[in-house]
Amino acid sequence: MSKRIMVVDDSRLVRVQLNDVLNGTDYEIAAYCRSGEDAIAQYDEVKPDLVTMDIIMQGMDGLDASEHILKEHPDAKIIMVSSLAYDDTFERAKAIGARGFVDKPFHKEQLLKVFEEALSES
Repeated sequence: MSKRIMVVDDSRLVRVQLNDVLNGTDYEIAAYCRSGEDAIAQYDEVKPDLVTMDIIMQGMDGLDASEHILKEHPDAKIIMVSSLAYDDTFERAKAIGARGFVDKPFHKEQLLKVFEEALSES
């Protein structure tokens, strides 16, 4: 059975890239969200196995959205996918409870490895 991914990113290019990378794998994209608010609104309905979360988006950023989702769903598995790979951003993501961090631009092997690690944690 494939793992359901919720992609939260306001970039169409990233959505296309993720679709290409995940094609033919055990992962399926169950939902696309263009904002943190959208991700929060859809999380209960989608019930994803994993969330990829951009940081910089219009409205609520990915860190705040992740924090909100994890307060409501402590077992949520969120991977930050961002070009904003600064130490303080990485530390905040970890403190919130993000399961991993993938730099943009990402590579298939790197992304799948982080997905597997996040899903194998209890």
